[in-house]
Amino acid sequence: MGEWFWEPAPVLDAPASGVAWALGLVGDVRDVLASLGLVADGGTGSVEVCELSAMGRPLFERRDVPLDVLAGQASGLRLLPDQHLTVALRLPGEWMEAGVRRRAEKLFVLRVHVWGRGAVLLVLAAHADAWMTLDLRERPQPEVAAENAPRLAAALKQISELTGSETDPGDPTWHARPTADGFADLLVEGAEYDDSWDNFEVPARWRRLVKLLPGGYGEEEDYECTTEEPVRYAEVRCGERLLGFLWASADGAAGYEPRGAAGDAAFGAGVPWLLRFRAARSAGAGASEALEGCLGRIEAGVTVGAVVRRAPSLDALQELSGRG
Repeated sequence: MGEWFWEPAPVLDAPASGVAWALGLVGDVRDVLASLGLVADGGTGSVEVCELSAMGRPLFERRDVPLDVLAGQASGLRLLPDQHLTVALRLPGEWMEAGVRRRAEKLFVLRVHVWGRGAVLLVLAAHADAWMTLDLRERPQPEVAAENAPRLAAALKQISELTGSETDPGDPTWHARPTADGFADLLVEGAEYDDSWDNFEVPARWRRLVKLLPGGYGEEEDYECTTEEPVRYAEVRCGERLLGFLWASADGAAGYEPRGAAGDAAFGAGVPWLLRFRAARSAGAGASEALEGCLGRIEAGVTVGAVVRRAPSLDALQELSGRG
């Protein structure tokens, strides 16, 4: 939805202490967010060191490491003057909607960049619309913003105090306009784009999912992926965790909607079931028959529920998948 930047004082001895300093800073900022109830337990971290002349080719890289082992994996690193370090945390978190607590597996992403000569940049990115007076469908939600925006504003202020630098809001995004204390009131200023959910978020999720499919998504191999008809759907879970929804419609369309709040796992969980759909179509089965054939099955620890539910439209199911 938006991001914010801070420029703390340079690290005096970046080659010797830059890595430890960056790890300490991301830990301190995470503690600020946790103290305000914005982030929850869990999350993963990444560390990357590159030459400034070859930023796309890491000399050292660790990705998606549990937070409790991240420091150990990076402990032996040194940062040379012509190198660049990035430490990033992907943090789950919670927000409130009408008194109900919602959770997303990637609510915030926190990054610290340290250059070998000492310059530092801290970046915080938010990945939910709970702080905004309009949701992604341009519907007013002032009560939701009132429940959550004050905690975000308090976090930005405390991070500014921690780093000794001013909060610099990032550029407007598809969905919102960051400010030094959160987000602009879109009820007053209006949204940057009309229907950013349909125009940007849904296509972006679909492109990400298609990249995971062998050969992409083909018109000949796969069912039609859109429909104007009501849809029947089943929940896709890993244990108690809801990852997405497998669906089909009466006019022969079928697909999978990843649940945004479940994070990266939601996308991978859909791949085996879309491949089952592909095999079913190749065998001449209709979309509804293909859905029935997946009910109650388990694939790589992921289960399709045996209960079929109905949504009035694919749009309604996509909106359900996008909520916390």
